[in-house]
Amino acid sequence: MIETIDLTKKYGDFFALESLHLKLEKGDLFGFIGPNGAGKTTTIRILSTLLAPTWGEAYVCGHSIYTHPREIRRAIGYMPDIFGVYDDMRVIEYLEFFAAAYRIYGKERRRVAEQSLELVDLTVKRDELVTSLSRGMTQRLGLARVLLHDPQVLLLDEPASGLDPRARIEMRNLLRRLQGLGKTILVSSHILPELADICNRVGIIEYGRLLACGNVQDLLAQVRGRPVIRLRVVGPQEPAAKILEDTPEAAGVSVRDGEILVALADGVQDHSPLAARLIAAGHQLLSMGESEVNLETAFLELTKGTLGRQPSPETGSAS
Repeated sequence: MIETIDLTKKYGDFFALESLHLKLEKGDLFGFIGPNGAGKTTTIRILSTLLAPTWGEAYVCGHSIYTHPREIRRAIGYMPDIFGVYDDMRVIEYLEFFAAAYRIYGKERRRVAEQSLELVDLTVKRDELVTSLSRGMTQRLGLARVLLHDPQVLLLDEPASGLDPRARIEMRNLLRRLQGLGKTILVSSHILPELADICNRVGIIEYGRLLACGNVQDLLAQVRGRPVIRLRVVGPQEPAAKILEDTPEAAGVSVRDGEILVALADGVQDHSPLAARLIAAGHQLLSMGESEVNLETAFLELTKGTLGRQPSPETGSAS
């Protein structure tokens, strides 16, 4: 449904996006993750045909961004991170206004507006002024707007930005529901854990380059490297750590925060000899287990930060 080939955007010598290769299949819920200024918004704007790349190719629903931009715009629903609302419009009027822009007329216009409200759980607010809505409800209204013409692909730029915890949960549930309806969704965020539990695939981008792409477990495995075993014994940890340094299963041993950390040697799957060695030396083992790499650790390891990066001439950032 979405494919990019060597997609690049330059501003002078500055790369806002560099050689992006990405492929999304029908029904994917893809989390596009990266720090602020990483290239997420640049990518989404190019896919939406709102920004021309410097070189490279992109296809959406089989259409090239160069030769069939109108077909792409009919097939997508694009929700920017910030969008305006009209002060004097009620919620249902707002949706009917945009339905008319999609050339949906008569009774069908009211039907699709009501249907979109129901889908995003805003029916109870249909007669309220759009300016009276909370930030979370405004985001849901924006999503209802892009669903009016029943697009195949949704391009959502930071839809959970600025939302409180409850609104974030509601937004994630809504994205799951849309995926269940067969939509292909690309949703950007600067927080990996925010999307990892709902996306079947994620991609991490920084400085305009895609650093990693796959399912969450693949990314964790990429960061984890050597398995690390955490142990605790009764009494001082240092004497036990010295014993483990001589075991063939250990590639490295250290003591940190009252625990012994043992990096396993290449090819070692069974770490039970570590416990046997300690017990044979007279130590009492309190706990033992493999150290887990969480999502925040993975994100911080894969992305090193954007401090000092030049802003994009167009937007002030390349996000």
